[in-house]
Amino acid sequence: MLPHVESRNVAASVDKLLAERGTALLSMKALIAAVREQTGTERSDADLAGLITKKAALLGVAVLSDLGRPEPGRPDLGRSPQDAGRKFS
Repeated sequence: MLPHVESRNVAASVDKLLAERGTALLSMKALIAAVREQTGTERSDADLAGLITKKAALLGVAVLSDLGRPEPGRPDLGRSPQDAGRKFS
């Protein structure tokens, strides 16, 4: 089976979107939607959010994490309040 090949370079698209929007506070949902629209990628929201977060940090751009709770039936992989402050190895 051949690997999935995306129509455009997703990382380059993220770089371009972040550069165009400058220092404005950006919505993660809006950025993910824009990347999907531009590239047609089938990557998961979590994968795209990770890529956007890393690129934004490198460029010093603030991104609002507005992804919210997972859809019904999907696990919440975030930390619970009981785990706050715990170190995981």
